[in-house]
Amino acid sequence: MKKKELSIKTIVAIGIGSAVFVILSRFAAIPTPIPNTSIQTAYAFLALMAVVFGPIAGGLIGLIGHTLTDAISYGSIWWSWVIVSLFVGLTIGLLTKNIQLEDGEFNKKDKIRFNISQVIAQVIGWFILAPTLDILIYAEPANKVFTQGIVAGISNIITVGVIGTILLTAYVKTRNKSNSLTKE
Repeated sequence: MKKKELSIKTIVAIGIGSAVFVILSRFAAIPTPIPNTSIQTAYAFLALMAVVFGPIAGGLIGLIGHTLTDAISYGSIWWSWVIVSLFVGLTIGLLTKNIQLEDGEFNKKDKIRFNISQVIAQVIGWFILAPTLDILIYAEPANKVFTQGIVAGISNIITVGVIGTILLTAYVKTRNKSNSLTKE
């Protein structure tokens, strides 16, 4: 059995993707009335990268990007939410492996599959994992962290559903259709 390694293209995507995640988290986030919770456009970009480059890239971009964002923004890392960012990127990448964007297609069925996948990842990550880890790691009050998780999850589902779908639709337009007679 041949061991599959990360390509140079994927490694570069992880580095650049992590940097873009940090920039979007810092400068393209919309505050909410819930403390330490904002509407993040970075997760739409994370979803794009997870679909295009796969689950390992998605997970590492979530892990590295969120870790750097917390270190820069707060001076410390909130590991429970970093773990969830890793989980969301990894899960979206795993659940969308059958979407073949390189073939130049992102049809209605693919959009539905993408959005079902991202909703599953976000619900498990933000509604369950983040609050549970906050309680276990940081002994945070349950009502506070479940409220934060639900607000983060709902806002991420919406931003990924809208912006992520737009990004994937735009990306696929840069690919040649598999049945096209045009040359690359």
